[in-house]
Amino acid sequence: MQDMDYYEILEVSRNATGTELKKAYRKLALKYHPDRNPDNKEAEENFKYVNEAYQVLSDDNKRAIYDKYGKAGLEGQGGRSGFGSMDDIMDIFNSMFGGGGGFGGFGRQARRDPSQKYALDFEIELELAFNEAVFGCKKEIPITYKIPCDDCGGTGAKNGEMTTCDYCNGQGQVVMKQGFMTFAQECPKCKGAGKQIKEKCPKCKGDGYQEVKETITIDIPAGIDSGNRLRAQGYGNQSKNGQRGDLYIIFIVEEDEHFIRNGNDIYIEVPIFFTKAILGDKITIPSLQGELELDLKVGTQDKEQFVFNGMGVTDVHTKRKGRLIAQIKIIKPTSITSHQRELLHKLEESFGVESTPHKSVLESAFDKIKGWFN
Repeated sequence: MQDMDYYEILEVSRNATGTELKKAYRKLALKYHPDRNPDNKEAEENFKYVNEAYQVLSDDNKRAIYDKYGKAGLEGQGGRSGFGSMDDIMDIFNSMFGGGGGFGGFGRQARRDPSQKYALDFEIELELAFNEAVFGCKKEIPITYKIPCDDCGGTGAKNGEMTTCDYCNGQGQVVMKQGFMTFAQECPKCKGAGKQIKEKCPKCKGDGYQEVKETITIDIPAGIDSGNRLRAQGYGNQSKNGQRGDLYIIFIVEEDEHFIRNGNDIYIEVPIFFTKAILGDKITIPSLQGELELDLKVGTQDKEQFVFNGMGVTDVHTKRKGRLIAQIKIIKPTSITSHQRELLHKLEESFGVESTPHKSVLESAFDKIKGWFN
């Protein structure tokens, strides 16, 4: 990845907007974050390059220099950094660990114990049918969580024997200098524990944990949408003292054949024959709450929308309901018989209006064009 240019690293085009850059950065930073990829050197390096690329491209001045002169032009400009903006870092932290409530928010500190070989919180993705998300449901979910290895006490070391980390000399931190600033950073070798394994535990092969399978039942509230995250307290990995972290469930909602969801609003396309649009009528359409009566006025237009307030999806936070929006799609015949053609001509004549109004409207334009060629 280090040989790629910054746009390739973030997987965006060279004319990407700030919003597109931030979205790509968050996605890749979450993918390669060290907490999600323990003991993965490649992911750790990629995480650094993603941060470096975003730090340059999110700064208009640095991006302009980079676009014109490449990396060489950034020498002395602070072109390399291990960090994006603090707002972005907090966004990523929220996305990984969530808040104190059920759906995101920065409500608590992530629990990090340097002696713990794995994070206590973890996340999974869960697919929901359209109706399950809209109306809420109970879901049985199979999960796999971690518990400390009983042979090594969760240390990953044979008989639990550890030695002082030779990289940080037992401090658990290393000091890095960047320009005139100094940063203390968690030791990458011992992950802040200050100790390292002397010999790997034969049972867990140095991982420090075993995996346990479990099936849990979760109440999913009405109004869940794709990308929403639910915190299931006490269903995460188990710590050395027996306490369990939290499970975070990220939802992916399937699309429906008839209803299209946009936030808390629901759209439905209503096909009607062109004669129905001309004549007007009362028709019945489906909704999330059952059948609704739609009053088509005489001369209803194609793509005309009829809005029903309070007939959409329940907001998962406020419990207010969105709208149902019915959009008309006028269906016209693709072929007609000679008898139908005759009837349509009679109908046209019965209105007593010019059947070809475009001719009179465009007459002056035709005359103007003729003059151009004289």
